[in-house]
Amino acid sequence: MAKEYDLVVVGGGIGGYSGAIKAAKEGLSVALVESDLIGGTCLNRGCIPTKAYLKSAEMVRKFQDMSEFGIVADDKYKIDFTRIIDRKDKIVQTLRNGVSALLKMNKIDYFNGEGSVLGTSIFTPKSGSVMIKPNDGSDEIVLTPKNVLIATGSRPTSLPTVQVDEKNILTSNGILQMTELPESITIIGGGVIGVEWASLLNDLGVKVTIVEFQDRLIINENPKVSNQLKNEFEKRGIEVNLSTKVQSAAIDNGQTTVTAQKGDKGISFEAEKILVAVGRKPNVENIGLEAAGVEFTRKGIKVDEFYQTTAENIYAVGDVIPTVQLAHVAAKESELVVDKILEREVIPLDYDNIARGIYTFPEIASVGLVDGKASDGANAKKGQFDFKFNGKSMIQGELVGQVEMFTDIKTDDVIGLSIVGPHATDMISEGALGIYLNASPEEFGDTVHPHPTLSEAIMEAANDTFGMSVNK
Repeated sequence: MAKEYDLVVVGGGIGGYSGAIKAAKEGLSVALVESDLIGGTCLNRGCIPTKAYLKSAEMVRKFQDMSEFGIVADDKYKIDFTRIIDRKDKIVQTLRNGVSALLKMNKIDYFNGEGSVLGTSIFTPKSGSVMIKPNDGSDEIVLTPKNVLIATGSRPTSLPTVQVDEKNILTSNGILQMTELPESITIIGGGVIGVEWASLLNDLGVKVTIVEFQDRLIINENPKVSNQLKNEFEKRGIEVNLSTKVQSAAIDNGQTTVTAQKGDKGISFEAEKILVAVGRKPNVENIGLEAAGVEFTRKGIKVDEFYQTTAENIYAVGDVIPTVQLAHVAAKESELVVDKILEREVIPLDYDNIARGIYTFPEIASVGLVDGKASDGANAKKGQFDFKFNGKSMIQGELVGQVEMFTDIKTDDVIGLSIVGPHATDMISEGALGIYLNASPEEFGDTVHPHPTLSEAIMEAANDTFGMSVNK
């Protein structure tokens, strides 16, 4: 007889395990099914490993700048990529072990195998039973939950004319399998994944070329920030090609060539490797959605504002639904699902108040409306403070960037915060909290910030809204 659960989670990434742990802490009986490594893309092939590489890249920059801080050393150094990989793997393994320990601590049954939801039949009279094909080849298992949470995530996509082999032409999965740094690389795509890899590989001594179809990098940020990143990249020797449409990619004798069209002119880019970073697509195939009556498109599973699918007892969160593809968003969505299952009052997530970060050098972070437009369509008030005037920035030797604060003229509520510069991704949460609480720039400015700190730039930007920044 199949074991019954209050909740079965299909997918062990951050969206899946966060919901499973919350549900278990609330006293629900929970099972989690994962076909690959626990922790999903973010922990194993995304956020965590790339940020580990970015930290190693940062250390190269710091070594190069040591003389600025009065430390004289031999200007020669060696990048040991094997040790960089080992450090990354150790961090990932430690965090993966931590997630596994949390599952055990919270008495969550874990199944390593392929999970799929079932429709109704004489064996499964209720839609939403979950069948598991264990990876160890043992017999199939059927679980009969009251509720199902689908959190199967996404995978890298490519272009129709570019054939990925994960050896010479790589996705964000394959590039993490490299054991040696290439001499050169062409990155197709100037979104978050593309620019983060461009930044870190450049610091590690790789010749980097970016080819982007849009007319600017990181299209979801405001044009000023996009242009700022482009300028900083070009100062560091990264070649940036915008408004350039890739037509094909070829491999010949260990070298790759990308053929593209820029305006009315054909252009080609040669490099040792190619990274294709043109987006991700949801994992909706082969998980039983049709049989279970769950509607979906190529963009993902259809859900309502509480992440309920067209099958009443089946929910979906994270990259598998057409919302914002961010790890912290998936985690929050799954927590709201648990609240919904427990029949609590749930306030729908405000996606305009989700902080987002780009871990390039310089770092970029933003929250809310940062295009200068207020909610009523009028131009927002803007305050700005540059890090070159900030004492802590001078101490750290990182003077590039600024804080921009956008305020609705009608309501006097802060509606957006954009940060370019040191520790931007750490500081952005102050803006997210302020927007959540409908804070005004005056309230940001009246909050006493410790000195010297980078966060003083937020206070100064708020005061600049009224022309009252003391240090500007």
